Amino acid sequence: MAGKNEVDSHSGMETTGHEWDGIKELNTPLPRWWLWTFLATVVWAVGYMIAMPAVPLPGGFTKGVLGWSSRGTVAAELKEAAAAQQVWLDRIAATDLAGIEKDPELFNFAVAGGRSAFGVNCAQCHGSGAAGSKGYPNLNDDDWLWGGKLEDIQHSIAVGIRSTSPDTRNNVMAAYVKDGILTGAEVADVAEYVLSLSGRSTDAAAAERGKVTFGEQCVACHQEGGVGSRELGAPNLTDAVWLYGGTKADIIQTVSYGRAGVMPAWAGKLSPETIKMLTVYVHALGGGE
Repeated sequence: MAGKNEVDSHSGMETTGHEWDGIKELNTPLPRWWLWTFLATVVWAVGYMIAMPAVPLPGGFTKGVLGWSSRGTVAAELKEAAAAQQVWLDRIAATDLAGIEKDPELFNFAVAGGRSAFGVNCAQCHGSGAAGSKGYPNLNDDDWLWGGKLEDIQHSIAVGIRSTSPDTRNNVMAAYVKDGILTGAEVADVAEYVLSLSGRSTDAAAAERGKVTFGEQCVACHQEGGVGSRELGAPNLTDAVWLYGGTKADIIQTVSYGRAGVMPAWAGKLSPETIKMLTVYVHALGGGE
């Protein structure tokens, strides 16, 4: 070790007397302003630990003499917001669907609440804008399998489609080839007839044969001329709206193996007020009747 108070020849500063591998430690204490700042932060930290929740313990944490916590603040804010919303929810509960739509303030609240509930519970299938996709209905148009009036939409949301609810809307498209009811050739003819209903058939003879088979097997649900039935949830085959695709290959796939999409029943999972708000929101998208 070198002697104390030695002056370093390069910097002109005294050393501490410590030396490692020829490297000498300069005696350069911290500035006083930095030291006082550090001491102030220590005092502040001690005061904070006394006043606020700070120290984790096996059974929880120190509460602090002020008793404040961010969790408590959030809980109080949520309670306050829930109380403010409850006034509107009570009005939703006491007003029928048509009345909600006639009341501008109540309608705006219902649409906002319905949009929020839709984003959490429905957008996964119907899309964030409710435009749907293959196999999932577009809720913006005016093509409704089970009806697009307020009461129809509310009922569909509450009981679902082919859900586990005892009151669910339920009708199944038969799998005509899979179940051995029709041959592949007969199904191809039926597909050609279905295409003819919207003016897209390219084989008149096949369409004529398919018309006979359609009358024997499909009219009970899809009705004469393929106009569909909302009581049975049977699609209108004469328009350009296709849930599972409208090409000949898509139609053959549907007729051969059937379709049985499921929509969950939301009654019991969502409050009656939330279902009402969802109904108003979906109806207001533009396709509601």
